Amino acid sequence: MKITILFLSGALTVTAAIPDFKITPVPGGNHTPFQKVFSQHINVFGVRVFGTAKTPPAKLRHIAIVLAEYLDNDEDGKPDNPAVVAELVKRNAFMAVAEDERAMDRLNGEAFERAGFHAGQGQFATETLPGGGRFDATLEEVLHLITHEGYANAYPKIFGERPGTVLAECLDRARGGHFRRVPRRYPKGAWFTYDDRTCDYGCQCTEYLYWAVTSALGAQSAKQRREEISREWKLPTRELVRTRDPNIFKLITDAKYKLPSRLPDGKYEVK
Repeated sequence: MKITILFLSGALTVTAAIPDFKITPVPGGNHTPFQKVFSQHINVFGVRVFGTAKTPPAKLRHIAIVLAEYLDNDEDGKPDNPAVVAELVKRNAFMAVAEDERAMDRLNGEAFERAGFHAGQGQFATETLPGGGRFDATLEEVLHLITHEGYANAYPKIFGERPGTVLAECLDRARGGHFRRVPRRYPKGAWFTYDDRTCDYGCQCTEYLYWAVTSALGAQSAKQRREEISREWKLPTRELVRTRDPNIFKLITDAKYKLPSRLPDGKYEVK
């Protein structure tokens, strides 16, 4: 079943059809530069998922399904937050999927940027792990794209990834202070202690929001997972986020922003 829905965000009109997750060749026109490195493509509400020739089709499709689940969390066939999807489409947001990390490193990102595509999020097939045996990086990488390119631009004073926004104020509390650069040691009591020094302040905002949302949705609560992430994140359950970080919990559960309220399970079934 396909339904075409029109929705508006500012001056932008976007036509969104219910995704069928069919893998097609990379389209021409504006996307011609992608044809040199990708051979597979799926369109999800106007947001593109591109895969290299060696990317397993099942994993590419899984990434597209999780993208659809995040954007249409109630699975009624239309995006929950049209303003966010409109920003993603306006910015030509896309997922770039390669078979492994080495293959991703070989992709020529500069060619995309010269063609006007700056809003890409990379993912490897080797970290795409549907099935529940190990943590599936799709839950992280797809959400990064949605919040960094969608929410941060649809609500710049709220989710903007810069000092002074509501999200940034929550970040500063979680890290025990305002740090433009990653500190060598976080204050005692900080619950977000990301130590990658290449991650600037905006990147820290993206990572922090990911941890808060996915922990509230139950993605981080398994015993092994809690141990894996303890060096970076101390609130791996919904109850810990609610009680220890009430400001971010209030923000991510505010109905007006329509962030996901359930964790994607790799099954998108329009009701």
